[in-house]
Amino acid sequence: MAIAHIIVHGRVQGVGFRFSAQQVAAEHNISGWVKNNPDGTVEIEAEGEKHNLDRFMEDIQNGPSPYAKVEHMDITTENKEKGYKKFQIKG
Repeated sequence: MAIAHIIVHGRVQGVGFRFSAQQVAAEHNISGWVKNNPDGTVEIEAEGEKHNLDRFMEDIQNGPSPYAKVEHMDITTENKEKGYKKFQIKG
C-alpha cells in the first residue's frame, strides 16, 4: 500500500476538479480525500497499490476535468497506511 499527499497548483477550483478526482480515484481503486485550499490549490491524500496510485497521479497531472489546468503538483509519499475506506470530497 502506498500513500501520496498532493498539492495541485493551477486552474483547479471551480472547474469540477474535486468531483473528477473522485471519479478518477474510483477508476484506479484509490481511497482518501480531496479538498479545496484557501490559497487556490487543491489538496489530495490518496492511498492504494503503488501501480494504481501512479496511474491516478498521472491522470490528475493531465487534468481530470476538461476545464482544469494543472500547472504542477507537489507530491510527498508515505508508507504509513491510513486505512481509508473510500475517496471523499472534503469541504
